[in-house]
Amino acid sequence: MSIGTIISILRKGVLEILVLASPVLGAALIVGLIVAIFQAVTSIQEQTLTFVPKIFAILIVLALLGGWMFTSMQGYTIDLFSMISKF
Repeated sequence: MSIGTIISILRKGVLEILVLASPVLGAALIVGLIVAIFQAVTSIQEQTLTFVPKIFAILIVLALLGGWMFTSMQGYTIDLFSMISKF
């Protein structure tokens, strides 16, 4: 196995992680920003007010995109295992 192959595998793995994590992190970021603006406007500084909506948003995104995420991870894993037979 050459260095180029190893770098290619690592690059695909990092890209896969970024693609799979970005919807969840994006939803948490947007909800967090909305809650922060709401807290700044109303002067309510409750800690659970920031935590609970983010958790619900993350769970909703995982429920909606979980199948796609699993299919994507499955494809990457199959590609990795198919490379084993080549070397």
